[in-house]
Amino acid sequence: MTTKLHPLSIPYRSVQTALGLLWIVFLIGFSGTAVIGGTTGALVFGAAILTGLVGAVVWEILYYQRFEYELTDDTFDVVSGVVSRRNREIPYRRIQNVGISRNVIQRLAGIAEVSFETAGGSGAEAQLRYVSYEEAQRLQDELSERKRRRVTTDQNGEQRETDEELPREPETERLFEITDWELAVLGVVSIDLRLIPLLTLAIPFLSPALADPALWAGPLYVVAPLAAIVLYLLTSIASGIISVTNYYGFLLVRTGDELRFERGLLQRYSGTIPLSKVQTLTISENVLERAVGYASLLIETAGYSPGESGGSQSAVPIAKRGRVLDLAQSIEPYGDVEFERPPKRARERYFFRYLGVLAVLTGIVYLADQYFVPGLEWYWMLLGVIAVPIGAHLKWKHLGYALVDDHVVTRAGFWNRTTTVVPYHRVQTVLDSQTIFQRRRKLATLTVDTAGSSSLIGQDARAIDIDRERADELREDVADRLQHSLAGRTAPEDKLFDPAATGSEMGEDSPSVSPGE
Repeated sequence: MTTKLHPLSIPYRSVQTALGLLWIVFLIGFSGTAVIGGTTGALVFGAAILTGLVGAVVWEILYYQRFEYELTDDTFDVVSGVVSRRNREIPYRRIQNVGISRNVIQRLAGIAEVSFETAGGSGAEAQLRYVSYEEAQRLQDELSERKRRRVTTDQNGEQRETDEELPREPETERLFEITDWELAVLGVVSIDLRLIPLLTLAIPFLSPALADPALWAGPLYVVAPLAAIVLYLLTSIASGIISVTNYYGFLLVRTGDELRFERGLLQRYSGTIPLSKVQTLTISENVLERAVGYASLLIETAGYSPGESGGSQSAVPIAKRGRVLDLAQSIEPYGDVEFERPPKRARERYFFRYLGVLAVLTGIVYLADQYFVPGLEWYWMLLGVIAVPIGAHLKWKHLGYALVDDHVVTRAGFWNRTTTVVPYHRVQTVLDSQTIFQRRRKLATLTVDTAGSSSLIGQDARAIDIDRERADELREDVADRLQHSLAGRTAPEDKLFDPAATGSEMGEDSPSVSPGE
């Protein structure tokens, strides 16, 4: 039986469309290019607005009438299109996540947007805009129930469904709920450096006093650190507000063989994470989080996840590091990890790289001092030489890789250290590469690619700047372990999540590193 969208979707979508049209008309009317003025111009402007409103309402009525969806035995079917018809049949086994999104107005109206995300998709496969919140919850529960069929993997690595189904009413277990204290810590330690360019452009409009050249008059060794501190504080405040808004009321529960989460203050979002579709786990700790003993956990599936990084979803936005490691171990029991660092000649590479960057920056400031802004005192930039060896050592110190029984684990990053756990059976390709600078020092980078979307944005698990011969050995070793893992996976792939079965845990301190290079 086909179902239609909620009737309130007509006025809501009409207002959305009309606001977009009004913005375009506003830009045209006040851009200085309008050739009609006075009363005639006002009438033309008003007629354009009225026409846009009427057109938006008519379009949304037609959209509502021609949009239908249905749950069949094997697929979720969607029929849509005002001008041209589009029929989609989405197999349940391909659906990775059923997400429910509601902003403040939608919550007041009792409607929600439902998105259906599939493996390998760069966006939502289908969206229902909008249905009642009760209907959204029903769809999420119903699709989870229909997907809950045991999946087996044959000797060729092919997944096959059996007729055996899991219990219809699985137990629900609360795994994590963010506290007010943890939310406050998240607001303090969050820092998104991608906001720096935006804030740099916005400062003259938000705070003209900060953009006053007289405020920044003075020696470079005083002005530069002061400007960096101010920009860092503004970035931290903006990042903290965004993080608190996104993860307010975060709740993670386990229902059967999937995780469900809810989060958000202004935009409330809920979604599912099928445990059988987990590609990688990533434990993230920036400098501030490490200083106070906190960390976060991301779970990546093969699907698209709105509002997150690619297909990654936060399983724990922030918590004590030991608690995060316990949850990670219960999802993928990778056991004790002893990281192997790159050879020390990699540290020399970082030293010369940072020294070259410092030389370029010093040259830019010198030219600015000579030709554009006299008195910059460019020679103070040379103090950065002190930080070069420290930065090179810290980068080298926080790199590492390890091959354990069923997983490959990599670690990288000082400012934001990430530990990535990849099950062997999730590996798609293993490749090693060398830049021209790595070849000079006989180094290489080993990349472990999965079906997750992180590969599209260069965030695969990577063993960076390891010995060239060691990279060859690891490539062959991981490939062999992949084949062995696939050959041994005859049990159902829908792994039941057991928080008690955590295996060996990594300690509260940083994972140990083997001696030697």
